[in-house]
Amino acid sequence: MPEWLIERGIGETRWALVEHGEIVEARIEREGTIRAGTVIAARLIDTGSAGRNAIASSDDGTEYLLPQGAPGRTHGATLGIEITREAIPGNEPWKRPLARVSSDEPCAAEPGKGRDLTFPGADLLGGAGWNDLIDEARTGLVRFAGGELRISPTPAMTLIDVDGYLPPDELAVRGGAAAANAIRRLDIGGSIGVDLPSAGSKAARQAAAAAIDERLPQPFERTAVNGFGFVQIVRRRSRASLVELAQDRAAFEARALLRRAALEPAGPKRLVAHPAVVAAIAGAGTWIERLSRQLGGPVTLRPDGSVGMSVGYAEPA
Repeated sequence: MPEWLIERGIGETRWALVEHGEIVEARIEREGTIRAGTVIAARLIDTGSAGRNAIASSDDGTEYLLPQGAPGRTHGATLGIEITREAIPGNEPWKRPLARVSSDEPCAAEPGKGRDLTFPGADLLGGAGWNDLIDEARTGLVRFAGGELRISPTPAMTLIDVDGYLPPDELAVRGGAAAANAIRRLDIGGSIGVDLPSAGSKAARQAAAAAIDERLPQPFERTAVNGFGFVQIVRRRSRASLVELAQDRAAFEARALLRRAALEPAGPKRLVAHPAVVAAIAGAGTWIERLSRQLGGPVTLRPDGSVGMSVGYAEPA
């Protein structure tokens, strides 16, 4: 039976739905990010125009875009807002998280249910393929029998290109199935374009669409697979996908390094990493102190420009 496993690490909480020993769905919650569904108090700082795109500011100064506006509210008014989409890192850092006006009292969103893992401890997520999943997120490359996916987040949509060496009709069907699995595993939402091989028959295009429908849980909408092999999928998008999180490269790799280090044998450690990764860890406040407590010894940092962003490591100090 599928089971959600929850690993509460330094800088992030990792969620993985494991079925038959493999991760079929995952998400990462960054520390300090207010979960979608949370209701908070805010102040209206811009009423927008034509009843749309108002802006509200929370007590900590975070600005939220209200696409549906704030009807009946005036500039400076205090109101409740429900967060509908968390901040998305990547190529457009100016984009605000999204919210809507709410009459509910301030409250935190329900996080969902799962089994809390003892961390650090037995690496159950690693055993289910967490490290491979993170590598897919950072590279955008997902391999499947007979081909591979190349996933590219863009400002408009996430694009998934399917390529391989199988006959086009067979590759279109397998590629559709692989794309659906990757969308779920990597927590990809919003508008998604999948570029399948141009199938030679209507039956193959329908089979590719059926493969997507079979593997991707509702709710979602999609177009038919057109004659050029393109299909568009739209899913609810309330947070950043793992691929989008990986676009904030230094912070993403810093958290991944802290996870690897926490699983090392106890004792003093030195983290050796790319200077940008070291800077991300050093600038994050308590991360080093918390890792020191987990390892039972002091932790220091050593920047090394010859070390790749994703291959930082912990060594005995």
